[in-house]
Amino acid sequence: MGALAYLFSWGIILQALAIVHFIRRRPDTYWIFIILFGGALGALVYLLVEALPDLGLLRTSFKGFPRRRRIRELETAILDNPSAGNYEELADLYLEEKKFARARDCYNHAISSRTDSPDPFYRRGICAIEMGDFADAIPDLERVVSKDFKYDYYRAAGLLAHAYAQTGQSDRAAQLFQQVTVVSTTSETQYNYACFLALQQQSNEARAWAQRILNKKPTMPRYLQRRERPWFRKASGLLRRLPA
Repeated sequence: MGALAYLFSWGIILQALAIVHFIRRRPDTYWIFIILFGGALGALVYLLVEALPDLGLLRTSFKGFPRRRRIRELETAILDNPSAGNYEELADLYLEEKKFARARDCYNHAISSRTDSPDPFYRRGICAIEMGDFADAIPDLERVVSKDFKYDYYRAAGLLAHAYAQTGQSDRAAQLFQQVTVVSTTSETQYNYACFLALQQQSNEARAWAQRILNKKPTMPRYLQRRERPWFRKASGLLRRLPA
């Protein structure tokens, strides 16, 4: 009886761990039935197939410790040496930490009339978009795209089209989206284009672009499926909202 109780308790722990991971990572729905009805064995299979590969993502978490230490160092350094280089490095670190308002403010300090690199403008534009300030993102992204249409594998152009769409500039958004989606296969751009088409009452076209995102999943290696999960969820949600 003691051994059975011991195994039962470990089974409950495995199921709890599997359920927590499922809620956080949101893999395919069938896994929850395997976890709940497969008992300890089902949970163990899930953890080996889905959770174990995610251990590689911990490297990103560990990078956060030296990054935050470097942030503190730069915050002190700019008090004595408020150079553009220090501000830009600090801004990049804040952007990685998803502290968009602080990053944007640092980019403001880093950018001067002599700045000819598109990178700080591009990243400041990203911060503005993440903060919902699409109008303010447009000049920065226009500057980047006019200098290099392919910048960041066409992501800058895709974000500019999205900003146009969010500020009511439908004709410019449509034209730029059509240009970008010919050469870019990123799910972010495709999803933003699908949302734009939905707003234009072009439901069939929006449905086709959302479905295009989901059609990538069967042929993707699992590590890419993990990275693309947020876009798969968003595309599925958009399909449910669109009229049949």
